[in-house]
Amino acid sequence: MNLVSLENFLDNTAFLVLLLTMFAYWVAVVFPKPWLMQGASGAMAIANLTITALLGARWLEAGYFPISNLYESLFFLAWGITAVHFIAERMSQSRFVGAVTSPIALGIVAFATLTLPVDMQQSAPLVPALKSNWLMMHVSVMMVSYATLMVGSLLAIAFLFVTRGQAVELRGSSVGTGGFRQGLVKGNNLNTVSGLSPALEGVNSNSGNVAVLEKTTAVPTITLSPQRLTLADTLDNISYRIIGLGFPLLTIGIIAGAVWANEAWGSYWSWDPKETWALITWLVFAAYLHARITKGWQGRKPAILAASGFTVVWICYLGVNLLGKGLHSYGWFL
Repeated sequence: MNLVSLENFLDNTAFLVLLLTMFAYWVAVVFPKPWLMQGASGAMAIANLTITALLGARWLEAGYFPISNLYESLFFLAWGITAVHFIAERMSQSRFVGAVTSPIALGIVAFATLTLPVDMQQSAPLVPALKSNWLMMHVSVMMVSYATLMVGSLLAIAFLFVTRGQAVELRGSSVGTGGFRQGLVKGNNLNTVSGLSPALEGVNSNSGNVAVLEKTTAVPTITLSPQRLTLADTLDNISYRIIGLGFPLLTIGIIAGAVWANEAWGSYWSWDPKETWALITWLVFAAYLHARITKGWQGRKPAILAASGFTVVWICYLGVNLLGKGLHSYGWFL
């Protein structure tokens, strides 16, 4: 079997394994059995190793780091998402992480394998501008940062889904305490919350163990179950930590790109569409981290900002290249 045939086998295998992985995680969400969780996690590991082998085979075949066209960068992105998945899953010990990361990894691999024309999946000699060590140093860091920020944003979207329709604010998880949770009054509805600090405004404590938001008139009550509150707290905390990991990588990637641009084009910054959207992406996640660290925001408000970052990353990664304009337009180079 030559390397091209091996690559074709591996990309199809990665698609099949990720499809099974997604179903395994979804079943584990519905039926929370330890063996289902272990099986799903093992399948994700196989998918990651399969993509690693595919990228390795392409590297041997082409003779350069496999990140020079859309097909290669999509698989590198999928590899990054499956790798960051394990960091998030280990930190959270939650099956919900895989339930949101596996579909996006599957979608990326499916697009690369089943949608791209055959000629776009083949390796080709590098154009002169890409024959530089900066290809690996800049682009690989940017792609890993994209993968990390996507995972963090997906967890923020999952948090919004878990807390949908509820004005829930979390306190304390930005500093890693897991904190306590506060249910806020929404309209004429009252949330009753257990295990809160009596120092909260409007909270009276009867025994020091249970705190209840009191109101003089009887009103309908909408509550989040303790399980959903715990899950929401976990998703919020892990999303913050993963984005906190991806943001420095994005910063390093942008700086490395500026140095490469100066070497190749004689200017550190040219307001190229790719550069502009990289800056916009940086500003969105900088605003999120600033709100979390400095302003003390937690809960739905910063989660909405992080969720919007998912779209911004995709525009930066793929959207601006559809325009076919700018200094970064090397065919489908990303």
